[in-house]
Amino acid sequence: MTGEDELDKTELMLKELTEAHGAPGDESAVRAVMDAHLPGYAQRTTDKLGSLIATVPGRGERPRVLVGAHMDEVAWVVREITKDGYLKVFPLGGWWGHVMLAQRVIVHGSKGPVLGVVGSVPPHLLPEDARKKVVEPKDMYIDVGVADGFNVKKTLGLRNGHYVTPDSDFQIMSNPKLYLAKAFDNRVACALVCDLLQAVRPKTLPGPLIGIGSVQEEVGLRGAGTSAWAVDPDVALILDVGIARDTPGIDAPGEKLGGGVAIDVFDAGMIPNNALLQLVIDTAEKSKIKYHLSSMDRGATDAGRVHMSRSGVPSVSLGPAARYIHSHNSILHRGDYDATLKLLLAVLKRLDLSTVGSLTGQKSKANVGAKTTPRRRPQR
Repeated sequence: MTGEDELDKTELMLKELTEAHGAPGDESAVRAVMDAHLPGYAQRTTDKLGSLIATVPGRGERPRVLVGAHMDEVAWVVREITKDGYLKVFPLGGWWGHVMLAQRVIVHGSKGPVLGVVGSVPPHLLPEDARKKVVEPKDMYIDVGVADGFNVKKTLGLRNGHYVTPDSDFQIMSNPKLYLAKAFDNRVACALVCDLLQAVRPKTLPGPLIGIGSVQEEVGLRGAGTSAWAVDPDVALILDVGIARDTPGIDAPGEKLGGGVAIDVFDAGMIPNNALLQLVIDTAEKSKIKYHLSSMDRGATDAGRVHMSRSGVPSVSLGPAARYIHSHNSILHRGDYDATLKLLLAVLKRLDLSTVGSLTGQKSKANVGAKTTPRRRPQR
C-alpha cells in the first residue's frame, strides 16, 4: 500500500475524489473536494440543482467553452427496512447483480456513516436452477450488523431515503501506472476539470473557460441540463470514462488501458458535432497524442443533454478508458489521464471565436453565441 506522502499531486487528488461519497442527489462531499483543488482565480457558483460551476475569465465574453464532468457515482437508496433490520435498496444508476453481492457499502444515516455488506440467499440454500441465474438487486439486502433485536432505525438513525455508496479505497497497483478505486466513473473527469482550470490562467483564452461538476448524471443526465442552460456555452467538451475492452472474453476491438484518449464517435445519447470531432482528432494527431475512437450503443454521457441546451451546443465526449466501471473497483491507467489533459489543453488553444463559429456554419464572428432580442411592436 502506498502512503499519502508518496503520492504525487494528481494521485492525491484522485484519492480524495474517489474516496469521497457522492450518490446521485448527494454530491456535496465531491463538490467540496473539487472546490479545494480549483484555482483561486476561478469564479465559483452552483446552479439550483447543485452542479458546481467554475469559470476562468477570458479576454472577452465569447466563445464560452464548457468542460464538464459529473460528480455522482452509481449508488443505492434505502426503500425498505425489514422488521429484522435488513435494508432493501433501489439502485441509483446501472448495477449488474453479479458485481454487487458480498461487497462492503456505507449507509449514510442521520447519525453518520454506517458500515454494511450486501447479502442474499446463500447458493447452498437455492435450488439448482436458481444458482445459475444472476441475483437481481431487488432480491438483495444490506446487513448493517443485525442481531439480537438490534434496532437499526433508533440506534443507527436509518430510514427510507438514505443513500448507500460503495466502500473502497484508492490504491496504486503493483504496476505503478495503474490505479484501483471506486468511482473512476466519473471522478477521473472531475480531477481533469480541476487540473485543466489550474493550467489555464485568466484572460489567456479568447473567452471564458467554464468547468462543470454536474449532479445526477447516473440517473438521467439531470445536472448537465440545468448547468448548461445556466452558463450558455458556445461549445462543450464533455469528459467521461470509456469502457476498456482489453480483458478476456471481449472479442470486439476498442478501448484499452494505455491506449490514450477515448474519443466518442457516437453513443445512445448523442451524435457529436462532426466538425468538432474532426478538430479533436486532428489536434491529437498533430500533437502526437495517443487516442482511439470509441462508441456505445447503450449508455450516454452528459453530452446528451448539453448538446440540446437552448438552441444547441456543438459537443464531443472524450476521456480515459477504465476497466470494471459501475462496480466497487475499477482500474485506470495514468498515461491515459495525462494524455487526456494534454489533448484538452491543445484543443483549447484552437477554439477561437472564428473556429467555434465555423462549427455550426456561422460565418460572422459576431454571431457566435449572440443573443436574439425580439422586436417590440410600435405603440399605437
